[in-house]
Amino acid sequence: MTKPASTASLQDLIVYNDEVRAALDAGKPVVALESTIITHGMPFPRNVETARQVEADIRAEGAVPATIALMDGKIMVGLSDADLDRLAQAEDVMKCSRADLTFALATGRYGATTVAATMMAAHAAGLKVFATGGIGGVHKGAELSFDISADLDELGRTPVCVVSAGAKALLDIPKTLEVLETRGVPVIAYGTKELPAFWSRSSGLEAPYSLNSAEEIGALLKMRERFTDHGGLLVANPVPEADEIPRAEMTGYIDEAIRMAEAQNIKGKEVTPFVLGAILDLTNGRSLETNIALVRNNARLAARIAATLV
Repeated sequence: MTKPASTASLQDLIVYNDEVRAALDAGKPVVALESTIITHGMPFPRNVETARQVEADIRAEGAVPATIALMDGKIMVGLSDADLDRLAQAEDVMKCSRADLTFALATGRYGATTVAATMMAAHAAGLKVFATGGIGGVHKGAELSFDISADLDELGRTPVCVVSAGAKALLDIPKTLEVLETRGVPVIAYGTKELPAFWSRSSGLEAPYSLNSAEEIGALLKMRERFTDHGGLLVANPVPEADEIPRAEMTGYIDEAIRMAEAQNIKGKEVTPFVLGAILDLTNGRSLETNIALVRNNARLAARIAATLV
């Protein structure tokens, strides 16, 4: 006897908070936000303070923030204050990329979404623009370890505009650019000809493309939407000059942090949080302040881009 086909759908898993649902129904701009910065990027209560400040920055630009996380077997699109506090203080939260998202949902585990998982959830929820800090990419030594972030494949397949400060500077940025090109992902430097490098405005690499306004980026997104098989778009937005750590200084911190990770045999998804923590110590907290500044800067630009699409 043939079993009936399941009527369950992905939409059954998505829970919009009231603010996001009302904005979508009214055709207002909405900006997706990841949640690993809350659970794996900063200590409590600075993580909650930053998350709320970033949401406030988006509202100040006339858009609505939608922080995405996995809670109680559901994809939460927009978190209430209570949900945000619950996530920020939860223990054993999964760091979810594409490979982990369905596992967390099926088991009811709390999950914080990386760039890849946030793109997946945002697209499923009908959101077109996503603000983050920096994307993952090709790790140094990947020719031996094959350590390449799933963020790059997700950018190649999922039509979401990701506004970042470039790839995290601890990565092999030239190889990351090569993979993005192979995946067909346009990389757009905002207001500069040079690709930014997360904590630093300069990477020493010329950006593939450069645009100078949210309106120009919005026009590019609308053009790409005409192609049904297009993937994502990466906007690289330099950290404000007053908040950057110059590249020459930052390189030394990164190299030392990577040496520490290698000495302790840190592997896989644990490399990035370990290295970020080591850099925080090496910079006496400056890297965290720069990280917060660049995330807020990206959120404001993302809100302006989202406004051009409604």
